[in-house]
Amino acid sequence: MSTASHQTAPASVDRAPIELPHPVRMRVLGAVMIGIFLAALDQTVVGTALPRIITDLGGNGLYTWAFTAYLLTSTISGPLYGKLSDLFGRRPIFLFGIGVFMVGSLFAGVSQEMWQLVAARGVQGLGAGALFPIALAVIGDLFAPSERGRYQGLFGAVFGLSVLVGPAIGGLITDTIGWPFVFFLNLPVGAFVFVVVWRNLPAYHLGGERPRIDYLGAALFTAALVPILVGLTNKRTADWADPSVGGLILLGTLILVLFVWAETRADEPIVPLELFRIRSFTVSVVAVFLAAFGFFATVVFLPRWFQVVNGSSATESGYQILPLLGGLIISAVLAGQYVSRTGHYRLLIFGALVVMSAGLFMLSDLRADTPIPVLWAWMFVTGLGVGPTFAVFTLVVQNSVPIARLGSATSNLTFFQQVGGTVGLALVGTIFASSLAEELPRQLASTGVPPEVGGALAGSGSGGLDALTGVGDLGAAILAAMPEAARGQVAPFVPAIVDAIYQAFSIATANTFLLGIGASLLAAAAVLFLREAPAPATDSIVHRDIAAGATDRSPSVS
Repeated sequence: MSTASHQTAPASVDRAPIELPHPVRMRVLGAVMIGIFLAALDQTVVGTALPRIITDLGGNGLYTWAFTAYLLTSTISGPLYGKLSDLFGRRPIFLFGIGVFMVGSLFAGVSQEMWQLVAARGVQGLGAGALFPIALAVIGDLFAPSERGRYQGLFGAVFGLSVLVGPAIGGLITDTIGWPFVFFLNLPVGAFVFVVVWRNLPAYHLGGERPRIDYLGAALFTAALVPILVGLTNKRTADWADPSVGGLILLGTLILVLFVWAETRADEPIVPLELFRIRSFTVSVVAVFLAAFGFFATVVFLPRWFQVVNGSSATESGYQILPLLGGLIISAVLAGQYVSRTGHYRLLIFGALVVMSAGLFMLSDLRADTPIPVLWAWMFVTGLGVGPTFAVFTLVVQNSVPIARLGSATSNLTFFQQVGGTVGLALVGTIFASSLAEELPRQLASTGVPPEVGGALAGSGSGGLDALTGVGDLGAAILAAMPEAARGQVAPFVPAIVDAIYQAFSIATANTFLLGIGASLLAAAAVLFLREAPAPATDSIVHRDIAAGATDRSPSVS
């Protein structure tokens, strides 16, 4: 492109900030979608492999940290990568992320002890933190506002697909060629993504000419979020008043206050606070934070219900939530298409969140004898409501913030969605535990179990979560956990006890969806404050046809 044509290029709302030939855009789109699939897949694929990993490596006490380490590093690093991609460009940060992800995958596959696997999972997460937000930002860079919706919807579908196939892939690989290949598989696929992005995505950045990194902000941001996220994770096994839960959350909150203070004085803040002055951004952040409560509760507690009450295996329980994910995928794709064609989104998102709350309301009636086809229908309705929240809010944010802040805005949106899910799981975990403790004695009494037998059962601990989640015959597990002197007294009532446990477990599971109902309705109310507006005009300085050789920083895109 000549200098003259570059200077006279008109600012246009419906033009991509970075123009590339359509085949090149499609290659980049395919590669970053595979990258997102890998990052999302590794949140679920390890679950079915971990029992075998624990057998080989030991370290049962570090079991949950194989998940937590990945969650921590991927969640915290997302906003940092988003800001760095605004300053230095999407290409180098995305390539760095996929490279780190591959290194972590290699180390995980060759781990000889559990602590090594946990450390490798942390490295994996550190790389994965770049993939999801930057991939979404790349779509904002390469596609005009009128095109973004149809492609953003695909990312919701990819995320849902990863949740569905992750446990199956993990189980299949573990049972056939060994658990290390759960991680080694990432290497050739990651290398393919790396090469395609390196060859096709130009080097560009949309910020200032002299980037400055907010080191203090990055340090405080990390120091605040680590204790908060660890505290929320510990809530699954401890009380709020426990120092490992409430103490860590309080510590993180205090550091978070310092972080906000530091960001108000930084030249290039990691989290640009001025974004929250943009109504569409703030409303979107609040809405996805709240909507995540319901979705994360369903994908965690429904598979557990299928395993405990329905007797499904871990892999089968993943397939049982197919209706939920099917509804999600369908509505995410259709919502993106609709917004691309009409430009309207407020009533669509509002309606989706209301549908989501209706689906969760149906799920709150779950009982041990609920017919599986009925449950699938409830899940499908819930998925239809969830889908647009994965697709449309990203589009709303990208069409409402300045181009130079697109990476930061997109990464912060995905960050608040992830944190919303973490907070939601901590809260519903408390609801589940308290509901189960209250409901089990009531169900034991209603099934005719004498109080003295119920007391012996409670005293043995056999009605607790260990028995519920154990593999095999629950009745046999109950008897095995009883003192030998009490087994004769309890044995005649084992069938009734099992029925009571299943019903109490079902009601406790159903109660976990109540929080999601309220949260999704609050999110719907927040959406009413959205104002539909055209995307900001693209500045001609950054709106350049890189394929024509406008900058010497761009590689060949032929």
